[in-house]
Amino acid sequence: MAEFYLVRHGQASFGSANYDQLSDMGYQQALWLGEHFLQQGIEFDRVITGSMLRHEQTAHNICQGLQLDLPMDVHEGLNEFDFYALVQCYFKMFPDQQPKEEKSRTYFFKVLKAALLLWSKGELQGALPETFIQFKQRVNDALAYIQDSQAKRTLVVSSGGPISMAMCHILDLQNEKMIQLNMQIKNSSYSQFFYKNNTTFMAGFNATSHLEKPDRDGSITFG
Repeated sequence: MAEFYLVRHGQASFGSANYDQLSDMGYQQALWLGEHFLQQGIEFDRVITGSMLRHEQTAHNICQGLQLDLPMDVHEGLNEFDFYALVQCYFKMFPDQQPKEEKSRTYFFKVLKAALLLWSKGELQGALPETFIQFKQRVNDALAYIQDSQAKRTLVVSSGGPISMAMCHILDLQNEKMIQLNMQIKNSSYSQFFYKNNTTFMAGFNATSHLEKPDRDGSITFG
């Protein structure tokens, strides 16, 4: 029986010109996670990330906290979907919902949820970077890649979208559940899976024990 830990990247720079960059809190979250794994005696013999910078930065800081020096394997199937592009397509379909001034983070995620629902049903129109079916397939390909190895325990760093899609595949959930799960996954949280003979079992979801300490109040974040 082998296992992998599926980690969401640390807090990114939401609202900045370059979202694909960890915030100071994001770097700290990843370092704390690595230190937590070290304290728990959890060792890894393989590291896989998406090709996004925030994935690489998160994995690097986890490994630093773990005092682990392993090469990082990259699989683009672990990359996040282009949520900005989906939202823009949604606004073109529903221009009356386009805000005339900057709205709150809550409003952005409300619109994103609506866009994702249309996308999952094949009803979102416009210049989409990929279809929902293509997104689903590349995540499934990434899962197969993770499990096609002699590694006993693999650290995987990705984003909320691919993690929620992976869970839908593993737990045989409807596509719409991906949207609900995507909105729940916390920065630097980890979910644990065991696998053997093409069967995968979930052992834990969205754990943030490395952040749940009195001196780390406010360190649990989304986005």
